[in-house]
Amino acid sequence: MSTVDWMIKGPEISTCNCDWGCPCQFNSLPSNGDCRAGVAMHIDEGHFGPTKLDGLHWALLVSWPKAIHQGDGEALPVVDERASPQQREALLKILSGQETEPGATIFNVFSATFKTVHEPLFMPIEFESDIENRTGSFRVAGVIDATVEPIRNPITGNPHRAQVTLPKGFEYHTAEYASSKTRASGKIPLAWDTGHAHLTMLHMTGKGPVH
Repeated sequence: MSTVDWMIKGPEISTCNCDWGCPCQFNSLPSNGDCRAGVAMHIDEGHFGPTKLDGLHWALLVSWPKAIHQGDGEALPVVDERASPQQREALLKILSGQETEPGATIFNVFSATFKTVHEPLFMPIEFESDIENRTGSFRVAGVIDATVEPIRNPITGNPHRAQVTLPKGFEYHTAEYASSKTRASGKIPLAWDTGHAHLTMLHMTGKGPVH
């Protein structure tokens, strides 16, 4: 159960190796048999107890050899190097699903599926997001570089808009769907040119997303 009052709110970008739409969002198996993803967020407003988190970034690299629920996954958390020791501890607790009601957040659900959690990195994180236009990027030098653009009509090349609402989702309420190009090296290598992406305004507490 959550014993510390916490909240994070701000734009989030999630990219993965699945086809556009990501079957996981609909309780289906991953497009390619495995699941690999890179996620990042800019916290506009946030706190963990008395510790303020405003203005910080975090990123998370994750992979599973099969579907997420089948386990044996691994994770690499990256926390903004600007964070104080208290802020680092707070963000790592949130990202690892601690101080959270069971099953209430994506972090808590994922934590039960990880076999390996690598030592966190504390590095500069570049982050840009335009949710309405489905564009954005995040980068941790030498670790991950992800860019997002709209899904495009294969005939005209015009942007194709897809928006998904999950009234009881454990990550977001509504997200804009897009296309991603992601590269990562090191502990969790990632590589795709036209994978799934979604952009959302994340608003989450220890009790789950604010719907």
